[in-house]
Amino acid sequence: MTTPLSPAPCSSGPSYNGSFLSSIPNAIRPLRDSSQLREDGERLRARMKQDGYLYLPGLLNSEEVMKARMSILEALDAEGMLDESSPREEAVAKAGIDLAFRPELATGNAAVEHLLYDGAMMDFWACFFDRGVRHFDFTWLRAKAPAESTVTPPHCDSVFMNRGTDQLYTAWTPLGAVPFDQGGLMILENSHRNETELGAYWSLDVDRYCSNGPEAAAIESGELLWEARYQNGSFDPDALSARSRVGGSWLCSEYQPGDVLVFGMKTLHAAADNRSGIIRLSTDSRYQPEGEAMDERWIGRTPIAHGPHAKKGMIC
Repeated sequence: MTTPLSPAPCSSGPSYNGSFLSSIPNAIRPLRDSSQLREDGERLRARMKQDGYLYLPGLLNSEEVMKARMSILEALDAEGMLDESSPREEAVAKAGIDLAFRPELATGNAAVEHLLYDGAMMDFWACFFDRGVRHFDFTWLRAKAPAESTVTPPHCDSVFMNRGTDQLYTAWTPLGAVPFDQGGLMILENSHRNETELGAYWSLDVDRYCSNGPEAAAIESGELLWEARYQNGSFDPDALSARSRVGGSWLCSEYQPGDVLVFGMKTLHAAADNRSGIIRLSTDSRYQPEGEAMDERWIGRTPIAHGPHAKKGMIC
């Protein structure tokens, strides 16, 4: 039986592509806890405007989180993705597996949908918006297995979902504990206000392409998802390079079941290394005020996502 990994010491913190951020002066700091504001919509909105994110430890019921977690692990176990000598609930990865993005495991999953689109989560957004709430129908579910590189490059969500209202927000929800050795989400401090460095990037739409460009045929046939110039939607391929360009510290914490991290479309964020033997489970879900325009790529029974029907050609 494999013993569950204990959290990495806070002194070591998260690493990115093998480099411990704590070894670099001012590169990493803790997230600011906003859980005490969670029933005060006016102060939540003010804090979001100031920080670009809200860290909400204990927002969700931990038992409901673990129920959603187990529903995913049962599916992964049936696929042979888990180490057979370890208890399923420990989520120990089978050696050599390639696993990262699995949104289909959230589709029709009652435990996941209840966690994200009912109860405490929706109560929070109703308070934050002070009106009715609409969520995207697509759920981004990630099951990040340990690998040579498990980081997510620094990016803002605006480039993937900017065809609707600008009052759109992301909720990153860890499905289980995420200590530093499993990585987890990092926010780049005050990045949401740095229009000088990020303004042009914010205006991009990864599903637009040059219909008269050299990659047009590959985009139109589905051979290529996006033009190479978009760098798969990232602002920069490296967290340390992004920080040197934008400034500020990377903000991160060790997450527990029930914690939620929410942020706006212009907030630069990334995910750290998974140095453990554990599959890191998390979801991204998106919310906006009811009645606002919605990005057509992420709504309906079978959202078109970044597929061929999402592409918009332009003369460049």
